[in-house]
Amino acid sequence: MEKEQEQKPSDENISTDTTVEENKIENQTELNVEEKEITPDEKIKELEDKLARTFAEMENQRRRFEKEKDDAFEYGGYSFAKEALSLIDNLERSKQILENDQKLKNTVALKKTLDHFKIIEKDLISIFNKNNIKQIESLDKKLDPNLHQAMVEIEDDQKEPGTIVQEIQKGFTIKDRLLRPSLVGVSKKIQRKDQEYQENKENSDNK
Repeated sequence: MEKEQEQKPSDENISTDTTVEENKIENQTELNVEEKEITPDEKIKELEDKLARTFAEMENQRRRFEKEKDDAFEYGGYSFAKEALSLIDNLERSKQILENDQKLKNTVALKKTLDHFKIIEKDLISIFNKNNIKQIESLDKKLDPNLHQAMVEIEDDQKEPGTIVQEIQKGFTIKDRLLRPSLVGVSKKIQRKDQEYQENKENSDNK
């Protein structure tokens, strides 16, 4: 009797084993259901979508790379060109200093020096033009905020207000990109005449 009792499994063990087995069956059933839910056609469609997205991303990366390469080729000399503009600036300052020197005025030496400066400036502008670096036209043009930067207003009744009448520093572009704006002076109406006109108008109205 004691041996039979030892060999007989308890109700608790039977319950636990049953639960584990049931869980295995449920999990297997769920897996089978999931596998049955995706048909071969649907699987192919899913793979095609993934492949299409991958190709689209590769194409976008290729276009970005091409654009970066083109920009590097077209504007690779942008920083160098901007620094090179200081040559033009220094040449212009040197000319002004010599022209304002009272001891050199009207001398043959000054004339020859300025002639040499003009040749150097012409050569520099020619080199810039060959590399698509163009000088911005400013004088007698209407102020364009995309190309010009107004530094001063100059009273001038001969010009329409907002017309560039003085070029303080030359501006340049490289292809379609602004290298630096032109620093300019623009015209405005003479205030004194406007005030006189207003005063005369008021006097006429009072009569």
